[in-house]
Amino acid sequence: MIFIFAGAKTSAQVRRVQNLPNYNQSPYHFGFILGINQMLFSLKPADSLSYIKWDTEQYPDIFADSVTLYSVSPGANPGFTIGILGNLRLGKYFDMRFIPSLSFGERRINYLINIFNEGQGQMVTTTKSITSTLINFPLEFKYRSTRLNNFDAYVLGGLQYSLDLASQKKAQKNTSEITVKLKKQDVYVNVGVGFEFYTTYFKFGTELKMGYGMNQLLKNENNIYTNSIESLRSKVFLLSFTFE
Repeated sequence: MIFIFAGAKTSAQVRRVQNLPNYNQSPYHFGFILGINQMLFSLKPADSLSYIKWDTEQYPDIFADSVTLYSVSPGANPGFTIGILGNLRLGKYFDMRFIPSLSFGERRINYLINIFNEGQGQMVTTTKSITSTLINFPLEFKYRSTRLNNFDAYVLGGLQYSLDLASQKKAQKNTSEITVKLKKQDVYVNVGVGFEFYTTYFKFGTELKMGYGMNQLLKNENNIYTNSIESLRSKVFLLSFTFE
């Protein structure tokens, strides 16, 4: 009797009242997302970078007799993302999601350069900042776990088309400094995980997603900043909060 009573008491403690019990039975629903992103580059420098001889026309914004480029590395600053969410139920645990969104961010490319003037060498770091404003159109498939009280987890994967609205050509006209320009269109492969919490009035989710760009983005303009890079692709990490 004691064991039966203890088991019943434990079961009563684990079992909770479910919020929105029929939420996932709806054929579709909508919501919005707020997120923090970090836009990065996946960068491959040119072969034998430190042995390349640069003409003076290829570094017009560097005042030197000659230069040697030792390394090229990417950097990033945090940005933010906002968007709307549409969810279509495909099965008991499968959903398809379309999340048009707007992302703001800034990426950097750091160049370690050895500058020679009158036989004297000096090592300097030059940074090129690239601001991006992306309109994203991701189509993703989501697989949810069995709901446990007011919680479940999921994994997702899909493709995303992005268009960069930042006008770098206009920026080039307004300054004598050379800017590194990117192509406007890209396609990403997205993968991620998330957790969902069912409240009294809505479902709240936390999601970590990684997007890997498939296109070569760099516009080669025959200068030290572009010719030193063999391949430049985008990579984005997104921590988002969903309200559905």
